[in-house]
Amino acid sequence: MNSADLYRNAFVLDCNTLASIGLLAKDDNLADELQAIRDSGLSALKSTLGGANGTFEETVADIAAAQALIERHPESFIKVRHHADLERAKPENKVAVIFSFEAASMLEDKLDRIDLFRNLDVLIMQLSYNHTTPFGVGCLDGETGGVTELGRKAIARMNALGVGLDLSHSNTQSTAEGIALSEKPPLITHSGCRAVFMHPRNKRDQEMKALADKGGVMGIYMLPFLTPGTKQPMLADYMQHMIHALKVCGEDHVGIGTDTAFFTVTQSELDAMKKDEEDRRRKGVGAPGENRPPYIPDINTPRKLERVADALLKHGYSARVADKVLGLNFSRALGEIWVA
Repeated sequence: MNSADLYRNAFVLDCNTLASIGLLAKDDNLADELQAIRDSGLSALKSTLGGANGTFEETVADIAAAQALIERHPESFIKVRHHADLERAKPENKVAVIFSFEAASMLEDKLDRIDLFRNLDVLIMQLSYNHTTPFGVGCLDGETGGVTELGRKAIARMNALGVGLDLSHSNTQSTAEGIALSEKPPLITHSGCRAVFMHPRNKRDQEMKALADKGGVMGIYMLPFLTPGTKQPMLADYMQHMIHALKVCGEDHVGIGTDTAFFTVTQSELDAMKKDEEDRRRKGVGAPGENRPPYIPDINTPRKLERVADALLKHGYSARVADKVLGLNFSRALGEIWVA
């Protein structure tokens, strides 16, 4: 099977893209963007709501905007409430949207907000963004210091409610402890491999293996943290992380969470990314290595995951493995998690 046929027939899930999807409604190019989403070949995507440090009020407004966009465009989107909504996407030729958090700022230190946001269909949450929260330590605050007592209760609450525990931005100790504490498959929706390139946002083999042993899935991102210095990551660099993850975790526990620009990046987009990098540094939420735009130039297209599928086949992986990486692995894990 060639990659075009494989991709056309695959269930394709990008487990971290289109942050604050509701903001698309404010864009003058909405019609073109909706068409690009349909043309991307994605069956489902996870959208971050509430940003990197959103307040409770800002996050509720973001959720409302995302909900409104989906309601206005039922021809394009399905809001995911249950795993069956993921299964509907491909047959109905729509994109299923999973609401998620990357930050914990909107929770503050209130466990009952996990319940509240779960009732608003936020199905994946984290203990921290890059810095320490009442629940655990972020990846930019050192390797030690782990899940707090409140964080232990938060994980238990997420497990009980059917909320996915995402450890992408947790530090090493919080990642290891979060994996050990979770009774449902834990997730790392978007990260890279430290064995390929040492960076605080990337994960060690030990935690990757432990995640797989608990039935979890790790998504490989397309951020600058794949490569050192000022080297712009290319598809070959991305595949080094993907292949390493497959060797460590196994074919049932690796997926994709691009965490990069969804649409084709133009020069004006590059200029906007540079301003965003400066703003993140000023706010103290940026990570080392945010000195390059977050995209991979040689797969600069909404169909970038088709290029990944092609690369997997060219590296000798079977169509079965490519199908799993493209979306079936995350779908399987989410189906196990969302049963409350």
